[in-house]
Parts: sequence; structure tokens; C-alpha cells
Amino acid sequence: MTLPLLNAADEEALDAILAVRPVWRSLKKAGDAIGLGRETLLHAGPAFVSVDGITRPIRNSACIAAVIEELAPDFEAAASAIDTGEISLQPAQDYGVVTPLAAVVSSSMWLHEVVNTKDPSHTAFAPINGGNGPAMRLGFCNDDVLAHILWLNGPFAEALAAAQTEDVDLIALAAHGLAEGDDCHGRTMAATAELVRQLAPAIDHNIEARKFLDDGPSFFLNLWMAACKCVFAAAVGTTGSCVVTAAGSNGATSGIQIAGTRGRWYTAPADPPKGDLGGVPKDRALGAIGDSAIVDVAGFGAMAMSFSPAQKEGLGLYMPDDGLDLPELLLSRIHPGFGKLGLRMGLSARHIVASGRTPVISLGILDTKGEAGRLGGGIYQIPSQPFAQAVETVDDTE
Repeated sequence: MTLPLLNAADEEALDAILAVRPVWRSLKKAGDAIGLGRETLLHAGPAFVSVDGITRPIRNSACIAAVIEELAPDFEAAASAIDTGEISLQPAQDYGVVTPLAAVVSSSMWLHEVVNTKDPSHTAFAPINGGNGPAMRLGFCNDDVLAHILWLNGPFAEALAAAQTEDVDLIALAAHGLAEGDDCHGRTMAATAELVRQLAPAIDHNIEARKFLDDGPSFFLNLWMAACKCVFAAAVGTTGSCVVTAAGSNGATSGIQIAGTRGRWYTAPADPPKGDLGGVPKDRALGAIGDSAIVDVAGFGAMAMSFSPAQKEGLGLYMPDDGLDLPELLLSRIHPGFGKLGLRMGLSARHIVASGRTPVISLGILDTKGEAGRLGGGIYQIPSQPFAQAVETVDDTE
């Protein structure tokens, strides 16, 4: 299939994207980094239509965050404060933050700061990856998660901030990962191992922190989510461009943003990803959730499955028939920063509408009731409606 050439606006947006060189610069508390108030919590994907529509896993995480911020004495009181609107939930990406699955960000939590070395005004943030065990992203609400998040944003964050004393080149880490079989979303083992190797001299004295890093093969993921958000920030505001600059889901609604309409979400209902639920009934599977979709629309994750034999073996069954051909079809440019790997990047909603094919996303599947956590992993294909809406909006304004 031959797709139409990119228009000048899309070319301009892609030039800006490919010029970005994201680095991990520091750790900052959300209140300091983005001016987040105590009564506001940030979640993945577009905004919820109403308080009643907040999906259970995100609601559970919000209750944890409310107790951490001392907005409520316990989880029951936190739920009541959410219901009455005393505590506000807002889309993280509207604040330049990306957060995984059901994880919620609050003002006292530490965020990775990722900066474009070519233009430091382009920044993005992500919370620290919760590792294995009682992580907030899984949507539980219990004392184990509360204790873990307090440790993560207390002793561990302080140790990590002390160890991170100079810029870390995130494209170099991602390229290393791809060369070693990562896809930079569902599998980040090689990139994480290399990052830990770089941090080792400054963190090895802290046995607990080093063990957490060694036991968490996905630690790099949140950093790479922020890197992708930072990369796209360079294109935001390009008049007339339909290049995708954000993607995410909240368990009920899936959405994208494009360069030409700053901050506007184009949405559709979020179906569950296709995957193995381990025998759990299908109606327990929550709709697609998480801001990590931004990694895949940037050209990684399921859109880079050919780099990762392990991901292909585990999730290839759930890919559409032409899934491995989608990067060549939909991603417009080869990124020069990835050398001989030939990594493709640059997703235009115009190409998606013209082709009739949409990008694929590698996602965890959560329990809709917020009781069983992660049910499995799968593949989510973003519906076509948001891309069509985006193109129509841009065309109507020209």
C-alpha cells in the first residue's frame, strides 16, 4: 500500500521530534516539579467523564495517594473525599507527566525529570517504577501498597537521587536494550541492567536499594515513557500537523493527542487488550489502561516487536495478522539516533486514516474489580475513531 506523502506541517513536526535528545537529569517531587497541589491527583489517559466513571484500580490508587498526602485518615475516608470532589483527579499527560497502568501521582511523590538537551524547555516527568510486589500500578488498595509507596518515595528515592549525579543518555540505553532483545516497553531487561550498572558505584553501598533495582527488570520503563513524552513535546503546537504526540487510556476511555491541537484529547471507549487471562473470566478484564501507550506510538513496544524474540513469542499470538508490518507502513522516518538498528518513528493520524490500520500497544491487563491486580499481558489496538476525529478537526480549521 502506498500512503500519501506527509504534508509540510507533519514534516516539520517530525523534524522536531527526531532532533530531541532526552536525558534523565534529576529527581524532583511533583509539587516542586510541576506545581502539583495536594488536592490534585494525576492518572493515566484522558479525563474521566464523571466521578462515577473512575475505574476501580485508579480509584484504589487514588485512595492510597490521598492517605499519603494526609487528605484522609484512611482508605474509606479517601474514597468519600473522591466521591464528593474534595480530591480532584486529572490526566497526568496534561501536566507533562506519564504514569503506568493504574498508578496515581500526588504532590509528595518523586518524579524522574527528563530533559531535551537540545532545548531544555522540553521536559517530561514520570514516577519511579514500583518494581515487583505491591506496586501501585496494579490497582490494589491495601496497607502493603501504602507501605511500599512510602518506602519508594522516601528512603529509596533519596538514595536514587543521591546516586543520580549527572545526565543519563536515554536513547543510548534504549538502543542498547533493542540490540539485546528489549522492545523498550513490555521488556526492558537489558536497558535496566545497563542503567543499574551505571548507577552501581554510587548506590551499591545501599543494600536495600540495590536489591530493589536488581529485582526490578522494568525500572527503565518509566524513564523511557518520560523520554517519549519529552520527544513529543518538541512537536506540540505545530500548526496543521496530525503527528501523534500523546496516547493513553484510563480503563474506560482511550485517547490520543496530535501536534496541531495542543492539549486536546481525541477519544473512544477502551476495550480490554487481547491476551491470556490465566483462566480468569473475560468480564474481569479492565479496558486498556496506562500512559505507557506513548512508548508504542513512538515506535517501540509492540511497534518494535521484531527487535524482541521474547515478546514475539509471548504476545505474537495476539497481534493482528499484519502486526509486524505496521512499523514499515505507519512509522514515517528512521531515527538517526539508533544507528544501524533502523528504528522507525513518526506516526501521523493522516497515514492511519488513509491505511485503515492503527498502531498496536503492548499492555498489562488489570482486574476491573481492583482485587486481583495484573491478570496477564496482551495487545491493544487503538480504535480508528480518535485518529479520524483528529484529522477532521485539523482539516476543518485550515
